[in-house]
Amino acid sequence: MIPESGNLTPDELRAAASAGDIDTVIVAFTDMQGRLVGKRVSARLFLEEVMEGHAECCNYLLAVDVDLNTVDGYALTSWESGYGDMAMIPDLGTLRRTPWIPGTALVMADLVRATDHTPIPVAPRQILRDQVNRLAELGLSPVVATELEFIVFDDDYRSAWKQRYHDLTPASDYNIDYALHASTRMEPLLRDIRNSMDGAGMYNEGVKGECNFGQQEIAFRYAHAINTCDNHSIYKSGSKEIADAHGKSITFMAKFNEREGSSCHIHASLRDFHGAPVFADDDDPDGMSPMFRHFIAGQLKLMREFTLLYAPNINSYKRFVDGSFAPTAVAWGFDNRSCALRVVGRGHGMRVENRVPGADVNQYLAVSGLLAAGLYGIEHELELEDALTGNAYTSDVDRVPTTLREAADLFDRSAIAREIFGDEVVDHYVHAARIEVAAFDAAITDWERIRGFERL
Repeated sequence: MIPESGNLTPDELRAAASAGDIDTVIVAFTDMQGRLVGKRVSARLFLEEVMEGHAECCNYLLAVDVDLNTVDGYALTSWESGYGDMAMIPDLGTLRRTPWIPGTALVMADLVRATDHTPIPVAPRQILRDQVNRLAELGLSPVVATELEFIVFDDDYRSAWKQRYHDLTPASDYNIDYALHASTRMEPLLRDIRNSMDGAGMYNEGVKGECNFGQQEIAFRYAHAINTCDNHSIYKSGSKEIADAHGKSITFMAKFNEREGSSCHIHASLRDFHGAPVFADDDDPDGMSPMFRHFIAGQLKLMREFTLLYAPNINSYKRFVDGSFAPTAVAWGFDNRSCALRVVGRGHGMRVENRVPGADVNQYLAVSGLLAAGLYGIEHELELEDALTGNAYTSDVDRVPTTLREAADLFDRSAIAREIFGDEVVDHYVHAARIEVAAFDAAITDWERIRGFERL
């Protein structure tokens, strides 16, 4: 159990339920598409049975497409095996209020098999926990922050759906990167999101406008990797619900239109179990410890093979455009936003920012990938190439994959990925990617109709 992320103890929940302040508890987990899913149970049932036991859900939730259609070909579950249950084991360290939903608390759960309560290896939180445990064997603990961008629209979700997401009105009319005036129009919504997340036990740092019309980024304080990923799921889901209550909608698509995409830059560092930073070295000219250099070298070596974990959707790859602040070059640099890996900070704050993931990422998988790659570099004492200076977009270094098909093939063929994550995990997520590729290949797009309806 990770202790510090929640803002309710079991005793506090019991008192709030007795007082009638909380009547419902959401038991939730993040699915392989990065969505918060689960069930609502009465506070009474949670306190009497679920809190020290479990709740059930169908194991198809880790074997469906984005439309929740069952998909053949997964080893985990199928019609032949009857689509049985998984057990959701509450992690009571994540218990918290959800201020945007009256009378409700929420707890994150770990997924185990209903029959023997053994962990389900392909569950995103379990994949991350495995990497955290590997670091713990070396006396290390990962500290992570995710910077999640999104676009705000003045249309509510149901109207946007009816319009097939055409002709939506962004909440600003021009580039508002760091601008305050136009962002103030969105402040009732943004302030509600920030304060609500603080009320759910998070540490909001602030908000800033971004380049695309209506685009914003709300940042939260760094925390242990599992805490950060739990908070990311709750924030992403909760912010949509808060936007809906304001009559607006927000999207975390990596690339909504041809302008700037929405990123999820991930900042990561390691500490020893006393909380001391291990990436900094005052005796090094650049302030970097040998461990930090190995960590970055590992990420570079495995960047292409692990891109599927950072960019899991067809749309993810539309974001990788030269000169767009989204990375295309597998390179690292000091405070260089044209590189995939950007080293920032000094001393206690020295860290690496992985700029590859977009806002559509499953953060558990992405953080698992960067930690696993970094740990590979540490274990094999990989030498770090010199930092790239200048414009990485025009450099001659390797490029990140440009399609989901290419990324899936690289992950599938990666002997290192199979060694680290296991065949079951690799095969599961490669299959999910290929299902998406096949669905996209079969779709007829507006682009094709506009180009071909009359003029071809």
